[in-house]
Amino acid sequence: MLLSIVTTRRRSFLAASAWFGVAAGCGALALMLAIDVQAQQPAAPEPAQQPAATQPAAQTEQPAAPSEPAQAPGTQAAPPDAIPTPAQTPDAAAGQSGPTPAAPAGTTPGAPAAESQAAPPTSAAAPAAGGIGEEELKQLVVGKALYLRGGYLDNALSFDEHGQLIGHSPQGSYTLSAIQIDKVRLTKHKVELFGARYGLHFVGQLAYEDPAKAVDRVRITPKKKVVRITIDREIVVNPKKKKEPHFGKAKGGNAVAGGAVATRAAAPASPAVSAPAAAPAAEPAEMSEADQLKASIEAAPVAERPADPKSVTTTISPAHAAGVLKAALDHIFAQGLDARMMASMPDFWKLYYQAVADRADYRPKDPGIFRQNTVDQKARLLSTFEPESNEFAQASGVAGMALYHTVIGADGKAEEIAVGRPIGFGLDENAVASIRKASFQPALKDGKAVPVLLDLVVQFRIFSKRTAEPMRPAPADKPAEPGLPGPYSLPHS
Repeated sequence: MLLSIVTTRRRSFLAASAWFGVAAGCGALALMLAIDVQAQQPAAPEPAQQPAATQPAAQTEQPAAPSEPAQAPGTQAAPPDAIPTPAQTPDAAAGQSGPTPAAPAGTTPGAPAAESQAAPPTSAAAPAAGGIGEEELKQLVVGKALYLRGGYLDNALSFDEHGQLIGHSPQGSYTLSAIQIDKVRLTKHKVELFGARYGLHFVGQLAYEDPAKAVDRVRITPKKKVVRITIDREIVVNPKKKKEPHFGKAKGGNAVAGGAVATRAAAPASPAVSAPAAAPAAEPAEMSEADQLKASIEAAPVAERPADPKSVTTTISPAHAAGVLKAALDHIFAQGLDARMMASMPDFWKLYYQAVADRADYRPKDPGIFRQNTVDQKARLLSTFEPESNEFAQASGVAGMALYHTVIGADGKAEEIAVGRPIGFGLDENAVASIRKASFQPALKDGKAVPVLLDLVVQFRIFSKRTAEPMRPAPADKPAEPGLPGPYSLPHS
């Protein structure tokens, strides 16, 4: 019986050993199949954030992804234009893993740096590099003693970008052309200046006296109105891009562009997995400078468009546009009576300011001109004249006497005239025009007519409705009011 029990246990042990042997064989076969399948699959790159893990000795049969185009037999080649995913760094795309640089604080991993560190918005009023802004423009014109070089009298004036008047305007004396700019508005296409016009009133001044101490600046623009001056600007456009030369492809798959050779890995791609070449993205059509100018003008509000769009030019340099604007300002305005302003004045004003500079009284250019006290018979005025006033002088109450030195020729005509004591407000121009129209009896020396220097005093008056209308008879029960004597009772023509 004991022998029977031992025999039975031995049989059970042998059966169990056989069972474990079969199981071990199946496990080894499954492991070999798994290793074979794993060897046929490409190695997946490790995450870029983790260092490469060391493979155990039992799994060294799996070849590492080489950096050269050569690959293990049986593996599938990736297309040469494959782009690594955002989680991969360039090292990981080449089969090498490495630590990814830490992202800046406050940014999202994988987000472009340009989006995470956006620049603060720039103010629209800030001028471009080298350009001109409103603040600089105000420093140039606001609060300055300016004169309109052309003597334009209109209250609304438009100039092109070079300072040339657009349209027409009546012109007058420089004594009516003093301008004070109070407000500046700068837009992309033009500059708008707002201010008032002033007249110069000379108060009893002689040539040898300081003109700055005897001149009043009187505002002649009504309080509720302004002088508006607009100046077109040169438009800054984007430069036209230069296209790089394209020479096609070199031999061996090397793309040649602009003289640079870009070498691409010559990895043979399987026809079954090669992707079709993507069509190049169509670049937007580049606008010419003329088209940019036209589009810019059309997009601007009507009130901000240039006064003369046909004369507007373009530039790619903000500094050049600023220089053109400053040159236009200098062509339109004079800061004080500079040399160019003096050169544009009539001769009678030039002679006056020459005497002011010399701090002396006027002397004729010809030294042979006689004086009234050196001739046998003095020259005298034959015709009567009364120079006209103007609306500015009448509205501002400017009246008084002015003195003019006049050379009377042997023919009895006025030749050279110089202002001796001006009155301003454009009245001196009227006086000189009247003197040239008048007739004189020439001076005589030894029985011959000779040129002589004659001083003429001209009176300017203020005319009102009361003095211009003829006197009306007074009622019978009321005595007549005394009329104003002399020219005050004459109507103004």
